[in-house]
Amino acid sequence: MLGSGPVWALGAMSGTSLDGVDAAMVLSDGGKILEFGPSAYCSYSTAEKKVLRKALGKWQGADNAAALVETKHVELLSRFQGYDLIGFHGQTLSHRPAAGQTYQAGNGAVLAQALQRPVVWGFRSADMELGGQGAPLAPFFHFAVAKWFGAKEPIAFLNIGGVANLTYVDSAYSDPADVGALLAFDTGPGNAQINDFMQARGVGEIDEDGKLAAQGQVDDAILSQILRSGYFNVMPPKSLDRNDFSEISTQVAKLSDAVGAATLTAVTVQAVLMGLQHCPKPPTRLLVTGGGRKNPVIMAMLSAGSPCPVDPVEAAGLDGDMLEAQAFAYLAVRVARGLPTSCPSTTG
Repeated sequence: MLGSGPVWALGAMSGTSLDGVDAAMVLSDGGKILEFGPSAYCSYSTAEKKVLRKALGKWQGADNAAALVETKHVELLSRFQGYDLIGFHGQTLSHRPAAGQTYQAGNGAVLAQALQRPVVWGFRSADMELGGQGAPLAPFFHFAVAKWFGAKEPIAFLNIGGVANLTYVDSAYSDPADVGALLAFDTGPGNAQINDFMQARGVGEIDEDGKLAAQGQVDDAILSQILRSGYFNVMPPKSLDRNDFSEISTQVAKLSDAVGAATLTAVTVQAVLMGLQHCPKPPTRLLVTGGGRKNPVIMAMLSAGSPCPVDPVEAAGLDGDMLEAQAFAYLAVRVARGLPTSCPSTTG
């Protein structure tokens, strides 16, 4: 598809938080990250979010959502110049790994036609066709990032979006597919259940800065009840749909706004701490990306329970708002070079 040597790729990500589209450029040869380029963000309007929310869980009849996703991506990506190919994830509406089914709204061919660039897409479905979970997909990028900033000891990346996922990286290995180099999986709910709770109570779209959770006391009985879910004890690889823990809304229904927000926040954090126990070795650092890193209550709870220091990825010179978009730029180059984008220890 492309000549040898490094190429500029443009990656795009629309996550399960349904807030908007991120786009970012990366210069890579498919192995090393050589440079991070410009980035941009385009938010979904309130009306557009309603279209996407209405389509969640659908396999059919989501044409309006797909057209919206394609239009927003073309609008954002058309601002960029100087790139050779695009990595397009699409908008996940439903993800059922146990059934071998996943649906990301948006057709890469539409973007290719509009932007006149080759587009790599269908990342999840391609992985699942080979027997994988289809997620998480960023770990090979995380491995390259750890090499980029010179990590010497095992570290972990924690992405808290709608769903939370963890990547353990041992950069002592030379290749991300080496046995022992990576372990990755979805830990449990991220921000999705907190956001849904806030909206259902009519107190905002998100718990901005964790202000509501900070006012409440965690209901330990309900927290323990939620954490008894079988998922948390399943060995990796494993992945989740955004709505896999929708029953939590019933469990916190009788709690006050503040106690409910605090309890849901604790669910996200405790699931991560349980997930860290699966790591082959204790990581020496936990780098947090995604919207959750902006919530001081989440970060404080993580720091209190983590076996290692917890920092936002900015502490390592990275952009936590754009890391997933950068990941799909990098993965697109790997695909173009005929290199794998997952392995048994990341998606199975």
